[in-house]
Amino acid sequence: LNHGIKVVDISADFRLKNAAEYQSWYGFTHSAPQLLEQAVYGLTELHRSQVTSAQLVANPGCYPTGAILALAPAVKEDLIEPDIIIDSKSGVSGAGRTPSLRAHYSEANEDVTAYALEGHRHLPEIIQELGLLHPGKSLSVTFVPHLIPMTRGILTSCYAPLPLGKVAAGKKGEEEVRQLYLDFYKGEPFVKVVEFPPHTKHTWGNNLCLIHPTIDHRTGRLIIISCIDNLVKGAAGQAIQNMNLMLGLPEVTGLEALAIYP
Repeated sequence: LNHGIKVVDISADFRLKNAAEYQSWYGFTHSAPQLLEQAVYGLTELHRSQVTSAQLVANPGCYPTGAILALAPAVKEDLIEPDIIIDSKSGVSGAGRTPSLRAHYSEANEDVTAYALEGHRHLPEIIQELGLLHPGKSLSVTFVPHLIPMTRGILTSCYAPLPLGKVAAGKKGEEEVRQLYLDFYKGEPFVKVVEFPPHTKHTWGNNLCLIHPTIDHRTGRLIIISCIDNLVKGAAGQAIQNMNLMLGLPEVTGLEALAIYP
């Protein structure tokens, strides 16, 4: 950075703006807090102009990528109550390549488990970025991740109450929500609003985030499902997307591969 080199940091070191959060969630005192204000959170769809001119970009976490993109239109447009539940299921590659008992084949195969119920370290990232979309609104976010027996992919299900009368009843309300999402992500090359709940295989190996919003009319809740490949849009693909913008290249350069499906 001191030599003018542009950096996309794929660790969590520059994602949070409040240095004190690193002690709370990561267990260390940040060694370069002066860089936190300079760093741009690299969720391109929300911070494109800042990424383009940035010298330091903090690549988002995999879980926050799927969750924030799923909830951003609803939070931005004040469509939902502040009580939000996020349920995410990730393949084993999300734990990295370091051997561990939890990721061992005989432990992970044919098994599903929730973890980090006391609070996952990606939670402050999610709260920070959603909060920026609607300043002054205090969000109450419950985030529960799950490990599932597949190699890659994240399926995220988000739930939040709809204020009474916020959208029309019945199918018309569902159409209103869908149109809101289509308008919010209009022209985005890597976010697609789909008409059916997406599968993780639909994003296997590509940089897409697929989003399906709908309404549970019985309970009055908005439900949003999103899917990403945690190794592409949730990691390396997002880093390349940011790099392209920082270097003045077309945003989609090197990222237009189709999913490896079925």
